[in-house]
Amino acid sequence: MTPEPGLRERKKQHTRAAISDAALRLFLADGFDAVSVVDIATAAEVSKRTLFKYFPSKEDLVVHRFADHVDEAARVVRSRAPGQVPLAALRAAFRAGLDHHEPSTGLCDAPEVLACYRLVLNTPALTARLAQFLTSGEDALARTLGPPGELDARLAASAIIAVQRNLSEANWHALANGQTAAQRHPVAVGEAERAFELLDRGIGDWFQVA
Repeated sequence: MTPEPGLRERKKQHTRAAISDAALRLFLADGFDAVSVVDIATAAEVSKRTLFKYFPSKEDLVVHRFADHVDEAARVVRSRAPGQVPLAALRAAFRAGLDHHEPSTGLCDAPEVLACYRLVLNTPALTARLAQFLTSGEDALARTLGPPGELDARLAASAIIAVQRNLSEANWHALANGQTAAQRHPVAVGEAERAFELLDRGIGDWFQVA
């Protein structure tokens, strides 16, 4: 059983959330480029130094909402059921994420999440920063799939993360253009099943041997 965080940790979590929420409000109201770090620190009632302690860059103030799950694929593989191959575990986890409308799948139309999707899609700096986080997730998955530096593991991780990214982005675009998560769900499931089927055809044998 995970212990409850102490008072100091709860205060840190509260400060982090307050900074992030203030930043998102300002970005949505005025645009990402028009808002300065000083503006955000003032709105959150913290110093600029405190802000950077929690978020190393301006882009991280938005992207962390997605990047907090950047190692999810590696965690899914590590915690898979005995006898279950990694690709099957990842496929089941992504499908479950679609069914539960998890933000990481791009199929969440909660107003605050939808606002983040649109902000990232319309801001090149945020798109680029998110790509950097995804590369970190790819590295984590590769280390979980095989020994450090193993080519097959790196290629498999690259293919898997690319598929998940493309599926999520397709969902982001659909929701940003007005579809609801419920309307998009059948298509999203069909695309995910097709994508993982192609992955299985391409690298499934490697997983069976691994």
